[in-house]
Amino acid sequence: MRLGVLDVGSNTVHLLVVDAHAGAAPLPAHSHKAELRLAELLDEDGAIGAEGIDRLVATISEALLSAEDKGVQELLPFATSAVREASNVDQVTARVRDETGVDLGVLSGEEEARLTFLAARRWYGWSAGKLLLLDIGGGSLEVAYGIDEEPDAAVSLPLGAGRLTAGWLPGDPPDPADVRALRRHVRAQIAGTVGEFARSGRPDHVVATSKTFKQLARIAGAARSSEGAYVQRTLSRTSLEEWVPKLAAMTTEQRTTLPGVSPGRAPQLLAGALVAEGAMDLFAVDELEVCPWALREGVILRHLDHLPTV
Repeated sequence: MRLGVLDVGSNTVHLLVVDAHAGAAPLPAHSHKAELRLAELLDEDGAIGAEGIDRLVATISEALLSAEDKGVQELLPFATSAVREASNVDQVTARVRDETGVDLGVLSGEEEARLTFLAARRWYGWSAGKLLLLDIGGGSLEVAYGIDEEPDAAVSLPLGAGRLTAGWLPGDPPDPADVRALRRHVRAQIAGTVGEFARSGRPDHVVATSKTFKQLARIAGAARSSEGAYVQRTLSRTSLEEWVPKLAAMTTEQRTTLPGVSPGRAPQLLAGALVAEGAMDLFAVDELEVCPWALREGVILRHLDHLPTV
């Protein structure tokens, strides 16, 4: 079966086309991305404005053409933080449905964490033991922990790299006082959740997903993405602590010269690094491994699990 996953995130609209069937790993066949930055298109009332909705509809229409060209048999569309938290979420999803025919399901933060955890568990298997997952998106941070495929604890915090950059770091390079204030805010938010996870004991393996963690690992010396998904990529807290002040002193343009950092993601990299550093510190993580699978794969796997057996 050729499936298409349409992920309307806070930064990008991403169509992932895979060949998949129950009991096997989904094989990527095509990827189509468009940077939309919905998290930055919210007005003062928290709504996605008319221009933002128009751009979203046009972007989804373009993704549908790509899905058609690639022979997608079934489309799994969903939206995350930016649409979820928009004050006019019903208007946005209605426009998308009326003009494209796509019924855009809106995941809750906890659902997002649970599906991403499922993907990580399937990638690493039962031998990974107790798994702690960290995922930094454009609008939110997801944390999940457990020993099974369903996590024992899962939370979503409004600590996405795009959201924090737009709300806390207006300068380029940012004012040191703004960086300090954001650091305090991030750590206070994360600290409020640590107790819920600490009661279950220390994890056996800590993993992270998302573009933010991949870029942070890359600038800290991890292998290029071109070397393949099966190459182990890690990020240590020591390396991250060394990079945070360097990133804070850089302009956006200077960050684009770092290995693996795209111009579109460079403005958000410092905020993402502050979240990653805060999470690793407060959860007492010395080193984590970057997982190739994330939310989109979790959506695919859950869909395949629910298909009737023949």
